[in-house]
Amino acid sequence: MGAAAKVNTTMVKLKRKINKRILTAVFYGSLGLVASLVLFLAFYWSLSLNSSIYSLINNTKSEPVYLALYIVLTLGTIVLFGVNIPLLTYRWRKYGLPKFRTQTGSFLGSVVGIAASACPVCGSLLLSVVGISGGLAAFPLQGLELKALSFGLMALPVVLTGKELSRFSKGGEACPVPHNASFRKKDKPVLIGTLITLLLLIFVGWNMVKSDPIFFWIQKQAGIINPADNQLYDANQTPTGNNLTYDEVMAKVLPERGFQSKIYLDDGVVKLVGNGVIDKNKFEEIYKERGGLPEGLKNVLVQASNQPILLTRENASYYVNLLWAVGLANYMTTNKESPVNGKSLFNFASTGGWNLGKEKNGGTYFNKFTIVELTPEQEALVIKIAKNTYRPCCNNSTFFQDCNHGSALLGLLELGASQGLTEDELYREALAFNSFWFPDNYIQTALYFKIAKNTDWEDVNPKEVMGYNYSAISNWSKNVQTEIAKVPNLLPQGRGGAGCGV
Repeated sequence: MGAAAKVNTTMVKLKRKINKRILTAVFYGSLGLVASLVLFLAFYWSLSLNSSIYSLINNTKSEPVYLALYIVLTLGTIVLFGVNIPLLTYRWRKYGLPKFRTQTGSFLGSVVGIAASACPVCGSLLLSVVGISGGLAAFPLQGLELKALSFGLMALPVVLTGKELSRFSKGGEACPVPHNASFRKKDKPVLIGTLITLLLLIFVGWNMVKSDPIFFWIQKQAGIINPADNQLYDANQTPTGNNLTYDEVMAKVLPERGFQSKIYLDDGVVKLVGNGVIDKNKFEEIYKERGGLPEGLKNVLVQASNQPILLTRENASYYVNLLWAVGLANYMTTNKESPVNGKSLFNFASTGGWNLGKEKNGGTYFNKFTIVELTPEQEALVIKIAKNTYRPCCNNSTFFQDCNHGSALLGLLELGASQGLTEDELYREALAFNSFWFPDNYIQTALYFKIAKNTDWEDVNPKEVMGYNYSAISNWSKNVQTEIAKVPNLLPQGRGGAGCGV
């Protein structure tokens, strides 16, 4: 054989060797990616049972150390699981199946990690099933113990298998006979199947997480959609004058004459002032800076009112603060089971964000005073509706009053139920108040029903609109915003949203 032929043969062998190494890396790497993605989706599914990535970050951002540890331990566990599976596969192909105890940790770590990935501030349905009341909130470190345990259980098999492979590579009488663990032709169907599975998991995963409010928030920050006004927001939007469809719908969602409610404040606000939940001086001072209270609310802090609320574009924001205090402070037996009622009580926008009382933190007032007297039947009605109504600033129900709008709507329902309103009437009231508090969202929702379902706003079912599909931010974004965005020139520019501050 000539020199040229030898060089050519050597190059062919080198090329095959390189290709084999690349295919081996792809083979084991794809197994690891599939394993990591499966565990990530299991973690996200656990979290999405009663929360979202956005709510997790928003509700724990005041505890940066906790949030950082939660993220690091979660990602670390996912990565370690992605290392464990190809490592186990390599060990199996090279030396045969390992002892059961060596890889038991991976399975246990996955199970513990899934339970620990539920929302730490609102509890875990999985943990509740096994009798741990309050979910992760029942743990001293709100679930970080389980996160650390999951991480440790994932790390243990990596260490044990690594030591085992190192020992085997040094030889010895007790070591099993090694086999070829590199990629082989017969592995091709497995590799193709793994790559297809990876693509399917990416597709399924994206459809699971794309509706998470975190993506809606990122869009707002990037200016892709109109940013929310974080100041006190009112519904005083004006017609466009040149977009007749939009103007027609806006006039129905936010009637110029206002919404005539059947609910009145009674002596609720006066009781709030008497108990210090509302500090009269603070309340008047903040509105003095904003031009003063409107005519119909001049004496609201000192005088009971039996006049049904006339909710208008101009006064909607004032009622947010008044009803917020009602929902926050009013005592209901069932509030003891509220997701707010845990270790993070003082950190929510609805509790820590309330700074118009005599106490520094509104969490002090949660479920403390009898502001609205309810019979057991009336309270049951309030809770039923509260658990089935949502708001387009998060994915939580009214019962989980983690922001001012949640507390305000709960307060409205309590007042309405105590005054004898029926379930249907309370749903109608809830939709009207939410519409004035989140005008941009509900105008788009009304447009969606008119265009996609040929249903005028006055004919929609309030219970349906206030449900998870059309009022929780993730599903609203998916079901309403995405569809409306497909219609060119339907929405005017520069419309804002609602903030969750005083």
